[in-house]
Amino acid sequence: MSKKIYTGINIQWPISELILSGKKSIETRTYPIPEKYLNQDMLMIETPGKNGKFKARIVAIIKFTECIEYRNKKEFYNDSDKHFVMPDSEWAWVDKKKIGWKVTVLEIFKLPKLAPTKKGIVFTKNISN
Repeated sequence: MSKKIYTGINIQWPISELILSGKKSIETRTYPIPEKYLNQDMLMIETPGKNGKFKARIVAIIKFTECIEYRNKKEFYNDSDKHFVMPDSEWAWVDKKKIGWKVTVLEIFKLPKLAPTKKGIVFTKNISN
């Protein structure tokens, strides 16, 4: 059986846990997801961020299905129950473009896999599963 090749996306812990639990259904960024990654199965690479006590690891297969452009702060915070970004967060609205990426968890791995050592800032390409 041949292994499937994926693109991975880095998502910091504990935000990654909110996605895995199904509580967070929108990932936020300041740019739209590149078209080629919409509706594509991707590996979620959970990174430790500032407080995690682990090495980056592959924890799930996810899919981004839509981009939402928030035009203002009110629109953005009206969706806070979906993206979990609050005004006191380091990812809070700061008068710049915010984009929501609708995310679906397709599979959570029982045991995390080590992430490749060669990583991009955002996307890691050609990871075999």
